[in-house]
Amino acid sequence: MAETTKKTDDASLAELKARIDHNRLPKHVAVIMDGNGRWAQSQGQPRVYGHRNGVKAVDQTTEAATELGIEYLTLYAFSTENWGRPKSEVDALMELLVETIKLEVPKLQKNNIRLQAIGNLLRLPKHSRETLQQAIKETAGNDRMTLVLALNYSAKWEIIEAVRAIANNAREGHIDPAQIDESTFTDALSTKGMPDPELLIRTSGEARISNFLLWQLAYAELHFTPTFWPDFRKAHFYQAIIDFQDRERRFGKTSEQLQKDDK
Repeated sequence: MAETTKKTDDASLAELKARIDHNRLPKHVAVIMDGNGRWAQSQGQPRVYGHRNGVKAVDQTTEAATELGIEYLTLYAFSTENWGRPKSEVDALMELLVETIKLEVPKLQKNNIRLQAIGNLLRLPKHSRETLQQAIKETAGNDRMTLVLALNYSAKWEIIEAVRAIANNAREGHIDPAQIDESTFTDALSTKGMPDPELLIRTSGEARISNFLLWQLAYAELHFTPTFWPDFRKAHFYQAIIDFQDRERRFGKTSEQLQKDDK
């Protein structure tokens, strides 16, 4: 029975994947991994149980994105606001970060995936920060896909840091304030050199972006799913891509203008 179920699931997954147009993939997909705590509580378990089970979803999502040919995958792993959670949960999350990175590096190397991180990393515990930096160094030469972890990240913090950097450059005479434009600001962000996410996925049924990539998500398509993060699998990722491809992305233009541009 289990083997039959697996074959059925594999067939359904293959059907979903076949519906995806590989010529219209988003270059960058961002994910707000939400619902770990509620998933655990629904099973009578402590919140940390949900975080640990969320690692499987990270594996599935990373694998699905890599197989499709997504160039960048950014996962919102820990926000600046998360420091306000109970200390026991925060400590467990930091330990889980170390454990997960150590387990994932061999997989990243095998699949030619580069690891990067954005956020105020200096505030991370020393052991967590050093483990992360070592993994980033070890995978720096990989070029199949870039996996970005947003850790101790806040879009408001990032924007303020960018403003400070630009202001300092202007004060020191490196830049003329009159010449500051979108490109100047984009290059001052922690995502410099990355394409903006074209698709944002948020799990758990919440429909907000929670201080995540506020500048970069200006024209992203938003996909909200009721699925809690620990239950998120390849099929959910494929469905999000299909949803993205079913939308008309106008960027302020009309449908008629887009049709003319395509001719």
